[in-house]
Amino acid sequence: MKRNIVIATIAAVALIGGGTVTAIAVSGDDEAPAKKSVSVSNDADDTAQDTAEDQAARDTDQDAQDKAENAAEAKAGQVTAAEAITTALKAKSGTAVSADLDDEGTNLVWDVDVLTAGDKWFSVQVDPATGKVLGTYADRDDDGDDAAETAQIRAALQGSSVTAVEAAEAAAAKGTVTSVDLDEESADKAWEVDTTAADGTGSDWRVNPISGKLTADRSND
Repeated sequence: MKRNIVIATIAAVALIGGGTVTAIAVSGDDEAPAKKSVSVSNDADDTAQDTAEDQAARDTDQDAQDKAENAAEAKAGQVTAAEAITTALKAKSGTAVSADLDDEGTNLVWDVDVLTAGDKWFSVQVDPATGKVLGTYADRDDDGDDAAETAQIRAALQGSSVTAVEAAEAAAAKGTVTSVDLDEESADKAWEVDTTAADGTGSDWRVNPISGKLTADRSND
């Protein structure tokens, strides 16, 4: 009876910790203890592994879905970023500071931010399929934050010889340009350009505002 109690107790401990243990059966006489091996699987570890594998599969599916959506959006943008910026500047004179291929409800539009000579901001929306200007809207308020940001952008543009159009054209060989934006906050000022390959893979680039040199953007790695 005592031997059975000992084995049962050790088996219970093994069930909690998992793994394989060796139990010593003790009898009431002077016989040498007999060793019993008790093997117990750890269900918690198995469950954790299954959960990790399921999450990895979901992440892979999500990546594939994101790439498919990116590829579809890039393909829908028949009007290039450079063309959209050029069209926007014809509708509103000034300096193009950014251009993004954005979702507007169920439709895609090129949204181009233009800074006028009088430091006024306008958003010019261009149809990526036809190149038609869909609207021009006053963007931003004349509050302290916007005034400070405008001054910072003006400082970043000072001495720059590369426009947003030229930055977009510099990165066009890398894929479909979906975004062009002036990085006025970094120490090394640059145009940030996003491209999308045919398979939906996105890449980030930086274009020097003086030399026009294109380099890979490693800031997100």
